[in-house]
Amino acid sequence: MKPLVPLEDMEQIANGVDHPEGICKTLDGIVYLSGEAGQIYRIEPDDTFTEVANTGGFTLGLAADSHGMIYACDPANKRVYRVDPDSGAVEEFSAGTPQAPFKNPNWGAFDSRGNYYVSDSGGWKTADGRIFLVRPGRATEVWSEESRDFPNGMAVSPDESSLWVLESTPGRLLRFPIRDDHTAGPMEVLADLTGSVPDGIAFATDGSVVISCYRPDIVYRWSASSGLEVLGHDPEGTVLAAPTNVVFTGPDLDILVMPNIGRWHATRFRVPGLSGVPLFYPNADQLGIEPEVQDGMKLSDRKD
Repeated sequence: MKPLVPLEDMEQIANGVDHPEGICKTLDGIVYLSGEAGQIYRIEPDDTFTEVANTGGFTLGLAADSHGMIYACDPANKRVYRVDPDSGAVEEFSAGTPQAPFKNPNWGAFDSRGNYYVSDSGGWKTADGRIFLVRPGRATEVWSEESRDFPNGMAVSPDESSLWVLESTPGRLLRFPIRDDHTAGPMEVLADLTGSVPDGIAFATDGSVVISCYRPDIVYRWSASSGLEVLGHDPEGTVLAAPTNVVFTGPDLDILVMPNIGRWHATRFRVPGLSGVPLFYPNADQLGIEPEVQDGMKLSDRKD
């Protein structure tokens, strides 16, 4: 399939960043990246980057709340951390449950009510992955054990009726109904992505999803009506180099940005006619965060 966007129409930004994998956009439009040594980076207006915090581990998936706090998955420390990018303070948000601690927390996604879904990928090709739910107040539970084969990137559907999940080995796109009590319905396979290692997913306003792949160096769009289309492909792995996750940015959410864990930059481009659905940004009350940590987080720089 011929890519819709040629490589010469893609920009390389945040040059020099340390093998970024996770990405998120805050309500005020700031984009953050994660690094392989626990870094949280802010992309500046001039497309440079600044390290604003560090978990001391290896940061993967990022999400944000309405106050601009960052929620970072750290498989090295087997934690999800809540990070204040203004002060650099780091607080444990969840470690799983006492009976089922996180093994490999990879990606997190919020709904509008403060529920935070976490993919725990497990080991590579060991079929021991699962999905957790951190409810408001930080009570954590195993949400589903049906997705076993390295559940990775996830997104809550725009109408909040389902959670869409990418499995990496073998590649599949899954959908789980979200019941009224926020428990998981039965898993449905939407697409077979064998031959690729899908990693990140983002919803578009036309009902399609953008899927970035760790291997090969490719970005797809998938819809039920059209199947897979190639948005971008880099056979040399230079402009797109293991693009792991993806987010829509810009005032009109029509700019795609993706980190490249295989190199030292993020990639930015537009697809004519394609724009993203706004993400969910719960507030402190919805999250059940204590009042003393709502403003500026008021935490020490020490991780709990």
